[in-house]
Amino acid sequence: MRRIALLLSTAVLLAACGERAKLPEKAGWGPHPTLPAPNPTPIPTVNVAPATHWAAGEKPTPAPGLAVAAFAENLEHPRWLLVLPNGDVLVAETNAPYKPDDSRGVTGFIEQAIMKTAGAESTKSPNRITLLRHTDGDGIADRRSVFLSGLNSPFGMALVGDTLYVADTDAVLRFPYHSGETSIAEKGEKVVDLPAGAINHHWTKNVIANADGSKLYVTIGSNSNVGENGIAAEDGRADIWEVDPKTGAHRVFASGLRNPNGMGWRGGVLWTSVNERDEIGSDLVPDYMTSVKDGAFYGWPYSYYGQHVDDRMKPQRPDLVAKAIAPDYALGTHTASLGLAFSDRAQLGAAYESGVFIGQHGSWNRDPRAGYKVVFIPFVGAQPSGNAVDVLTGFLNDKGEARGRPVGVAIDRNGALLVADDVGGKVWRVTKR
Repeated sequence: MRRIALLLSTAVLLAACGERAKLPEKAGWGPHPTLPAPNPTPIPTVNVAPATHWAAGEKPTPAPGLAVAAFAENLEHPRWLLVLPNGDVLVAETNAPYKPDDSRGVTGFIEQAIMKTAGAESTKSPNRITLLRHTDGDGIADRRSVFLSGLNSPFGMALVGDTLYVADTDAVLRFPYHSGETSIAEKGEKVVDLPAGAINHHWTKNVIANADGSKLYVTIGSNSNVGENGIAAEDGRADIWEVDPKTGAHRVFASGLRNPNGMGWRGGVLWTSVNERDEIGSDLVPDYMTSVKDGAFYGWPYSYYGQHVDDRMKPQRPDLVAKAIAPDYALGTHTASLGLAFSDRAQLGAAYESGVFIGQHGSWNRDPRAGYKVVFIPFVGAQPSGNAVDVLTGFLNDKGEARGRPVGVAIDRNGALLVADDVGGKVWRVTKR
């Protein structure tokens, strides 16, 4: 208890330091966000929302015309979702792996205090994937089973035919899958090793397949905020890999993506949501979603949002900065945008027919706080068009405490939106009212 009290008091003390946003939150959104001069401070802004969980009867607030209810409760850090063809829902219950060399010393203590307060690393990882089944038409999962266990901080999942791929923090594994089964006993077969190790700063890895299943795409976040662990520690990181599932052969499909997480296909084009860098002010740098071009470089760690140079990274690489591509759409500064699901199969009304849902885990390095919600960005054809719309809010209570934090989003077989809430321990289901 004394350690918890110390961590909380440290977080409160740090919250008094740093700076405050000078621009309205909307300035960091859209295809052309406002990018002011960097505003670093000796002690970075720390404004994490303490985790408090949902009281009985509480739930998030849906947009007009929508309704929300708990699809499943009493889960342990549910972070990512996969809807199977028969309607079953897989949820990765997971937390950070052991990473003893990540942010050591005073910086490490501060980061641990932040994560502890936010409810992000308060327990050992469950290391399992749970199957949720809905059989009686009431919108609530009435059957639950441990589908896979003994994993290593699993996150992303993809089904190709009768093969289930799981992205652990250190490898992509394959498992045989048979429709309707409630568990898999077979040990996974390794497809490819992924960068992990004793730092493993961004530990979540996601996986998605192309249309014919001949290639897998894997997100691998950076090993630091902005290269402070040395560029050698970033080998194979801040990338999306393209992997041959038959052989494990892989190549870098796109690079310079600090922490990509969500992925989805739109018209044969891969899209991803990315967490950008911290500690240069509440107004920088916007997280974003972008179409992913084969061979493209998106700036990290040398520049952000195209060719805006980050002077903290030395030595610089002007040759790479000159190639850096600006992303398609900004998702607000420090919103921790993780989940991404296109609405093609959604049955939520005309307003949500064409676009993408984004789950925003919520900020720690911004004052005032941002994120902690699910948003929808409309698309016209192949591109985002228009302002983001709040779909699910209320994850912060009136005291600024986090009752929940959205992560993965998915569309279920009946066209409802599912939202994994890792701090709340729930999967929410959003339907048309």
